[in-house]
Amino acid sequence: MAGSKSKSKGSDDKKPTIKVVARNKRAYHEFDILDKWEAGIVLVGSEVKSLRNGKVSLEQSFADLERDEVWLLGCDIPEYVEANRFNHKSKRPRKLLLHSEQIRKISGKVQEKGLTLVPLQLYFNSQGIAKLELGLARGRKLHDKRDAIKSKDTKREVDRLSKRNFRD
Repeated sequence: MAGSKSKSKGSDDKKPTIKVVARNKRAYHEFDILDKWEAGIVLVGSEVKSLRNGKVSLEQSFADLERDEVWLLGCDIPEYVEANRFNHKSKRPRKLLLHSEQIRKISGKVQEKGLTLVPLQLYFNSQGIAKLELGLARGRKLHDKRDAIKSKDTKREVDRLSKRNFRD
């Protein structure tokens, strides 16, 4: 059988691995996420070292548009201890890298009342480049938060019961 060679999928087809540095869990509780984008982030060397150590806080951070550029504000990346005297400032504004058409789309949506840009997670992609997942979000009221918690609890309970029934 000369023509029936089977191609085996070897180790060439590996899934891209990402290393998540920080997640903004509070964003999913405080906001309804309407849309998501992946953005590059401009960092200095000591910031990258600090990120690789897992030192970052996205809790109080948000993104803002200024002159057709997107900036990450309030993100706390502590100083890298082993760096020299030219260390970075921990809460400095950091530029986010997006395509111009994405920025136009985002700016149009942010103009709507009640919508804001929040960072969802910061990670290193498979090439080792720092990326930020940015979400377009609408704030939740207190009763919306309670409803979301209640629906999560009921879904968890249903999953637990269905899993137990499946075993029996």
